[in-house]
Amino acid sequence: MDNRTLQTLVEEISKDSFHRPFLHQARFNSRLRTTGGRYLLSSHDLEFNPLMLTEFDLANLIGVIKHELVHYHLHLQGRPYQHKDQSFKRLLTDVGGLRYAP
Repeated sequence: MDNRTLQTLVEEISKDSFHRPFLHQARFNSRLRTTGGRYLLSSHDLEFNPLMLTEFDLANLIGVIKHELVHYHLHLQGRPYQHKDQSFKRLLTDVGGLRYAP
């Protein structure tokens, strides 16, 4: 999977699971070693560890995408978006995202 395909996948998941558009960039970042993905507060972009797809499966990557989209959508709405926040935990459960990457 390349970055263009990842971008399309993230946009589709955002629309289907969150009923909101994803308006920023999604990309793989091979420098990520200890995390499945990350939400960049300054640019609102999402980065994903390519090992989430190559070492695991598409279902795992989708779970990580949903996790990062929870951060993304809550932050853009001005709601609490950190792991410790109840709004984060609730929305993550509602959309079926992964709490932790393997």
